[in-house]
Amino acid sequence: MNGHPRRLGGQGRFALATASVAVLSMTASGCVVVHGEREIVPTVTRADAAGALKAFTAAYNKADKTYDQAADAERVTGALADIDGAKLKAGLKNSPDGNPAHSPLKLTDAEFTIPEKAGWPRWFVADTAANKGLKNTRWLMVFNRSSANDVWAVSYLTIVNASDVPKFEKTKDGFAEPVPADDAALAIAPGELGEAYATYLKAKDSGSAGSSGGETFAPGTHTSVWRTDREKKSRQPGLARQYIDEPLSKGDYAPVGLRTTDGGALVFFATHHYEKQTAAPGVDLDVDPNVQALLTGEVKSSLTLQRVSNQVVLNPVKSASDQQVKFLSRVDGLTSVKGE
Repeated sequence: MNGHPRRLGGQGRFALATASVAVLSMTASGCVVVHGEREIVPTVTRADAAGALKAFTAAYNKADKTYDQAADAERVTGALADIDGAKLKAGLKNSPDGNPAHSPLKLTDAEFTIPEKAGWPRWFVADTAANKGLKNTRWLMVFNRSSANDVWAVSYLTIVNASDVPKFEKTKDGFAEPVPADDAALAIAPGELGEAYATYLKAKDSGSAGSSGGETFAPGTHTSVWRTDREKKSRQPGLARQYIDEPLSKGDYAPVGLRTTDGGALVFFATHHYEKQTAAPGVDLDVDPNVQALLTGEVKSSLTLQRVSNQVVLNPVKSASDQQVKFLSRVDGLTSVKGE
């Protein structure tokens, strides 16, 4: 479901084919090389998954300590690369000597959910405990690799309550089932989640209804609360706000899903959000140091902020009694700012 268009990019930093005969060989590193790319096989060995997690953590910590984007550029991609890279850029501008609040990230108690699929890209999900953030939470990361020449890079990073991590449908050998982007059995096909979310955020009432007769997305912080908050802000005296929301679904921004034991799916997807603030005459626009660090242009009467968001949801089957898509987590970041 993914491609690989880029490999860019502290505390607070933060995504099937038919089987046929193929020749498999084991490299010295333990990676499986598939000739023909049509055999359905595990996307990674557990040893290599553990190695990818270790390499990511080391690169993440080095970048966080120095604010050097090059330090983890190979180990982040997609939505996470955009979020991570912008925060490192802003951090370096505001603190050229590095991160004075750096504390190494430690990821422990790792569990790897490895799907079986054919061809490229290949991906897997790491579920870990972390020494940062709230207690009783888990870090869910999607590791992506688009070819045998690429290293594993994290495209999605979300933080969820430990009790919200679902059970996955697995084979007798312990491998998971990936969900196709066009899976019509789910409440929303994974490939359409970004567009559905953008449409939902534009709605001012329950007009964005799902087949169950209610809202497409379950109410909560990242849905009904956020939509209501934005609507209130758009009516603020002296400061007009306009919003544009778009799906991100190409390459390493493509949605990634795993089948759960209830027939539904856990799906990661990404979106792009614009907010334009226009001040009335005599009203000043607030620009804090983190926003200023990403600013281009001159702030006269308006400010356009761009954010990239990665989120993970539970997507039920259409036959479920409750067909609303439930957000488990959303992590976003400011990626650019333009003043006019």
